[in-house]
Parts: sequence; C-alpha cells; structure tokens
Amino acid sequence: MKGFVFHGPGQSAWEDVPDPAVKEPTDAVVRVGAVTICGTDLHILKGDVPEVRPGTVLGHEAVGEIVEIGSDVRTVRPGDRVLVSCISACGRCRYCREAAYGQCRGGGGWILGHLIDGTQAEYVRVPHADLSVHALPAALESKDAVLLADIFPTSYEVGVLNGHVRPGDTVAVVGAGPIGLAAIATARLFAPERIVAVDLAASRLEAARQLGADAVADAREDPGQLVADLTDGLGADVVIEAVGLPESFELCTRMVRPGGHVANVGVHGRPATLHLEDLWIKNITITTGLVDTHSTPTLLRMAAAGRLPTAQLVTHTFPLDGMEEAYDVFARAADTGALKVVLGGHPHDEVAVPAA
Repeated sequence: MKGFVFHGPGQSAWEDVPDPAVKEPTDAVVRVGAVTICGTDLHILKGDVPEVRPGTVLGHEAVGEIVEIGSDVRTVRPGDRVLVSCISACGRCRYCREAAYGQCRGGGGWILGHLIDGTQAEYVRVPHADLSVHALPAALESKDAVLLADIFPTSYEVGVLNGHVRPGDTVAVVGAGPIGLAAIATARLFAPERIVAVDLAASRLEAARQLGADAVADAREDPGQLVADLTDGLGADVVIEAVGLPESFELCTRMVRPGGHVANVGVHGRPATLHLEDLWIKNITITTGLVDTHSTPTLLRMAAAGRLPTAQLVTHTFPLDGMEEAYDVFARAADTGALKVVLGGHPHDEVAVPAA
C-alpha cells in the first residue's frame, strides 16, 4: 500500500509501505477513507517530537471501513464505517479506568503516527479497537467526521473543560488555527459573555469571527490591552493557548485575571518562561494536557445533529494520494489560508449500524 512516511526532520514521502495486518486479538485493520493533517504532524516534521522514528507512517486521525478484526474485538465488525480516534485505549490500566485514555499505560495513548504507523495511508492497524474506534452516525459525512478524531475533542477537553469555562466568562483564545477555532466553537456551548480571538493572520481572525468570536486582536498590537479594556482591567477568566510558542504562552499568563485559568493546548517544541515572580500572588491555575477523547461519543452526537461547525473548518480537499501537496498547503497556511485540509472523504452511500 501507499503511506506518508517520516524519514527524519524535513524529510518525508508518499511511498510504498507494507500492508498492515492484525497482530493482536484486540486489533482492527481499517481501510482509510478520509484523513486530515494536524499541526502536531508539522511539529514531527520539524523534529520537535523525537520519539517518532524515521520510517514511521504519520497521521492519527481517520475515517474508514473496518476490513479485518482480531478475535477479541466485540464492538465493531468488517464493513462498519468508523472514526479512528487519535488516542488508543487499552481499557484496563489505572488511567483508562479513570477515562484518562491519553495516559494509557497498557499500550495505548497517542501511539498512531507517533510510536507505531499511523493513518496517513491506504490502510491502518488500530490497536485496542473496541475503545479506539467509534461507529459513525449515518448522517455524518466523512469529511466532517474526521475532525472529531482530534481537534474537536482536544479543544473541548484540554481547552474548554480544563479551563473551566462558565456562563458569563470572558474567554481569550490565543491562536486561531484549527484548534483555536474549535475551542471558540465549543466554548460557546457554555454561554460565555464574550470570546476574544488572538492571531497574526487576518484570514484566521475573520474565521474566528464567523465561528463566534465577539472580538479579535492582532497578536502584534497588544491584545492584552484589548482584554483589559473589555474587562475593566481585570483580565480574562479563561485563556486558552493554542499555538505552542514561548511568546504565546507568556502572553496568556499576562492576560488572565487573578483567580483565572490558563489552559495550554499548544504543542511546545521550546522552553517557555514561567514568570512566577509575577504569578505567584495571582491564584491562577495553569493546566496542560494530552486529549483523552472521553468526549468523542458526545461530540459525534452533536455533530450529527448539526450542533458543531465542522464543515466551516475545512478549507481544502485533496485525493488521498495528494498527501505531499496537502502538506505543502497546510504548512504554508499564512499564504494559502488553509485551516483544515481533508484527503479523501467522498460521500458515503450507506453505513452498518451496530445493534443497541
């Protein structure tokens, strides 16, 4: 089969790779129908994630069809149309029993496209399939559903829930890329008083407005002052970091009010300074996190009901074998205006629905 292979920092190719096969009784093999590219994949290509070995097929998000299952798989069967989650879960370890699947110690967690071959290929082996794939509602198209594999649960869990967004809050989202935009969309579910989006790109700030931001700020023009003006000098109740740079993290800590929350979602490849000389007295809470995907079933139901703006985030589509072009477009988002790129994702005709 073909897959998109990482060969070291700055080196990758769409090339022939061995077909995957069931290795463990809990595995499933999925024929990939739609995939997308994550900002984390770009971090891997830059060399920011050294655990990824050269020769690894990248990607951790997909929609496809089950073609083979191991003898212990109970929740799906060949022919089922499924979402492949970015997180795999053994279901037995301490963390899985607490629904902290991202920290799985039983061979799960973030492994696809990280520690084992991932989803940016024609087929993918998914370990621990019972908890790591989700049967898809018939109403949900593949190009929309694939956004539920990572960015929506990540933004919702690591940003909105960890940040404890509440009705009436002022929420600042630093970074209006796909993760930041999904954070804006899911923060709105909690009826904040206002959402402020911060970014460098005018096109992304406009996308933030369309998805529900009440105010936008160019990151070069003192967004902290805008937040202060909107809150009578108090600061934001919740600040979500969705970039992954030292400068953006430090900006978040300057914009949060005393007693507020900073929820870091961005993937950081360099150290960031924690200014405790200023922050020790302010009673703030800083959270970090890898998504657990415990919210995925809920988000799938909401998307099928039209309650999540998935389609608005997809700006470019490609055939599956257009991987190299798609990476180029996504990596040059400032020039191309790319938010999410989806490869494959042709409309489906029918879906097998498991019995209740």
